[in-house]
Amino acid sequence: MSRILLADDSAQALRLAEQILTSQGIQVVSVTDGAVALRRLADVNPDLLITDVFLPTKSGFDLARFIKSQPEYRHIPIVFAAAPVDKFEEQDAKNAGADVILRKPFEASALLTAVQPLLERSKAARNGDGARALFDRKTVRAAVTLALDAAMPSLIDELTERVMLALANQVNR
Repeated sequence: MSRILLADDSAQALRLAEQILTSQGIQVVSVTDGAVALRRLADVNPDLLITDVFLPTKSGFDLARFIKSQPEYRHIPIVFAAAPVDKFEEQDAKNAGADVILRKPFEASALLTAVQPLLERSKAARNGDGARALFDRKTVRAAVTLALDAAMPSLIDELTERVMLALANQVNR
C-alpha cells in the first residue's frame, strides 16, 4: 500500500485530498506545518510528498530542498500544491525538487493523474536500489506510526471514558 505525506495548512485542502487519496486505497498522513512534515519523514517513510507551497515554519520549497539533499529521501517524488492566489515562479519550484505543481482546489482526476505515476516511480526506485528490505526498521516503524495515527481517536475516547468513570467513582465514595 502506498503512503503519502500530505502537508497543507488549509483544513479544506487536507480533507479533500485525504478523501480523494484514501478512496484509492492510499494511506495518507496529514500535517499542517512544514517543520512537522520534516519530523514525520522518518516515521512515515512516504512514497510521495504533497506539500503546500507556503506552509508555517518551513515552506514547500524548504521541504523539497531537504528531501532532495538526503540520500535516504531523494527518491521521494514531490507534488507542490498552490492556491490560485499563490505567487511563485514554477521554475523555482522545479529547481527546488517539485515533480508536479497542482493548483487548489484539487480536482480528483487531476490529483490522481499526477499522483499515480509518481507513486509507481517511487516504488520502483525503492525496489530497484536493493537497500530496502521488506521488513526493515523504517518500514515497520512507518506501519506502526500509521496504525497509531488511525487508532488515536478511538484510544482517546476510550481513555476519556475510563478517566470519567474513575473520577465518578472517587466522587461517589
